[in-house]
Amino acid sequence: MDQTTPHFDDAPRMTGAGARPPEIAVILPTFNERQNLPIMIERIGRVLAGEDWEIVIVDDNSPDGTAAVARSLAAEDRRIRCLRRIGRRGLAGACIEGLLASQARYLAVIDADLQHDETLLTAMLAKLRGGDVDLVVASRYCESGRQAGLSKNRARASRWSTMLSRSLLDVELTDPMSGFFMIRSEWVHELAPSLSTQGFKILLDIAASAHGRLRVAELPYVFGARQHGESKLDARVALDFGQLLLAKLTNDAVSFRFLLFCLVGLTGVGVHMIALAILHALAPYSFSVDQSLATVIAIAWNFVFNNAFTYRDQRLTGWGFLGGLLEFEVICAVGAISNVGIANLIFGHENIWWIAGLGGALMGAVWNYAVSAAFVWRAH
Repeated sequence: MDQTTPHFDDAPRMTGAGARPPEIAVILPTFNERQNLPIMIERIGRVLAGEDWEIVIVDDNSPDGTAAVARSLAAEDRRIRCLRRIGRRGLAGACIEGLLASQARYLAVIDADLQHDETLLTAMLAKLRGGDVDLVVASRYCESGRQAGLSKNRARASRWSTMLSRSLLDVELTDPMSGFFMIRSEWVHELAPSLSTQGFKILLDIAASAHGRLRVAELPYVFGARQHGESKLDARVALDFGQLLLAKLTNDAVSFRFLLFCLVGLTGVGVHMIALAILHALAPYSFSVDQSLATVIAIAWNFVFNNAFTYRDQRLTGWGFLGGLLEFEVICAVGAISNVGIANLIFGHENIWWIAGLGGALMGAVWNYAVSAAFVWRAH
């Protein structure tokens, strides 16, 4: 057996068709955690020794081979399972799939980067077994909790996002951005249809979707420093957070993805005008050619930024990127035709140029968004 593979002597034997599900499942969402995963598994096994548990590893097809490590661990202990997600990315979505994949009575979510204090699992379990608590959260901000493992910038961002979450969404948690919690399974199944698969903070989504119905307890802990690998948080996290806030504030009536798509389109207008000015200066006697080239450039700009931000969870790479670019060029060309047609139709009835122009632009944007979502960035 590999030296990195933990082994638990108390692993139970299956009893056939009559085997009952475990009492507690620990969900480990992973991306590039090859080095950390065996250590985390061993620690959880020690903490939950004597308990009826399982671990569900949900890996977003990590390029470092995390899923292969997870499968080798599962081969040694039947209480460990691995869900490998292909073509889907995002911490929230991984957590939701892991939570719904288990039949355990109590469900815990904890990061695999060794920054969370796994010894809290027994205290969380005891709270839920008491019967008067539905959700137990490990908090960096209550009593003696601390976040020693965060840089100054990340600590500042965490405080600001916590403040916004509590004030805008009326979430009564000292640490709604925590990635470490335990919840009763019945609540997960009730709230699952309301949860967003985008983003990175599933706890905030759960608390906001429950609208104050959850009986909550918080336990202080010290957020430790990462031992191996790099943090997955980057500037796109702010977009995920904004998306979640907008969804909960509007009861999912406003699509954050569509707003991003339109914002990228506005930047494309600027790129179009700059490209047109340059091309026209180089070839002042062929405006139609210059306009066509500027349009192609602006559409390519929109595709690159939509691929990077609007559809970051379904990002196209390699040959898929080139194929998607060609599809997007064709779709937006048709969108431009629909834009002009609708604008002319409205102008013929209202004779107000700005209303006609706005209507045409909106129609073009809706077309581009709907069709590109269906054909370029297909849902996997």
